[in-house]
Amino acid sequence: MISFASLFRSNFFVKARNWEYWPFGIVHAPLFIYWLWLSAKSRSITFFSASNPGILMGGMFGESKFDVMRKVPDEVKPRTIRLDYPTTKSAVLEVLYRERMTFPLIFKPDLGERGWRVRKIEKESDIEDYLSIITLPFLAQEFVSLPLEFGVFYVRYPSQPTGRVVSIVGKEMLSVTGDGQRSLRELILNKDRARLQWQTLEKTYHSRLDEVLPSGKRLELVSIGNHCLGTKFLDANHLITDRLTQSFDALSKQIEGFYFGRFDLRTASLEDLERGKVMILELNGCGAEPAHIYQPGYSLWNAWRVLFRHWSDIYRVSLENHQQGTPYISLAEARSIYRHFKALTSA
Repeated sequence: MISFASLFRSNFFVKARNWEYWPFGIVHAPLFIYWLWLSAKSRSITFFSASNPGILMGGMFGESKFDVMRKVPDEVKPRTIRLDYPTTKSAVLEVLYRERMTFPLIFKPDLGERGWRVRKIEKESDIEDYLSIITLPFLAQEFVSLPLEFGVFYVRYPSQPTGRVVSIVGKEMLSVTGDGQRSLRELILNKDRARLQWQTLEKTYHSRLDEVLPSGKRLELVSIGNHCLGTKFLDANHLITDRLTQSFDALSKQIEGFYFGRFDLRTASLEDLERGKVMILELNGCGAEPAHIYQPGYSLWNAWRVLFRHWSDIYRVSLENHQQGTPYISLAEARSIYRHFKALTSA
């Protein structure tokens, strides 16, 4: 007979009692009415497309990650190349050798979101596995081993000379710590956040599931800082300082047509973060969120407050850019971009 405790710790109840796991449509339902109101005010339901003139659709969907990363200064980003699809393992290896890129690497689709088909490639055989799941052009990016990962959200109104950092999310990678008694399988299944990723972790660690980790030994299960892959998001807004804001304002102004979005990055220390001494893994436009709201225990009401302010900023940035000559993408063009995006990412 299933005990109440076991039922309460089931995946269903873990997700039900923590809104961070709720479906996107449920969490964002209240924002839909506000978006309609802003659309009416701007006389365009695609007003957000003007938020970042240098990024397709402002970065809401359909933009090439490679094209966006090309705008980021070389000194703050890892080497990234774009690989065509379809391709073969030998063709990929030929390009990697030519570009002198060595393992480990991060492979990710050129289009996509929320960690979809992002993988760490440790060795040649991993390439073949990746090619069996990818259905569109993809990127190979140098793996950045710096210890701290953050998402820094930046906003600048076109009418203002300087911008501001409005959110910092810290990222705690999914891991387990050994106790010298339980197997890796038991450690995973006894940790809610890890158990939700069991289907993936079972395949990744199939040869180690019976291994008993020594007491105190920490094993990082996933090295990609995405909430959908089990990463814990932490509210790190206390790290916002004048110096940090100045650093990211200076960096953002070097990126053509960028006013609004989130830098996903790694850095060696909090001091380096404040100085802007970082490695940017990805730059996301208006489709990104101030992800600190996903810290466990963060109030849903407070999250909605942040998201309403977020959309208010999107509206103001877009309207000011539009007044300065940036057109809103037409509904017909937006539909075409969206259909292309969904066709590639739904395969």
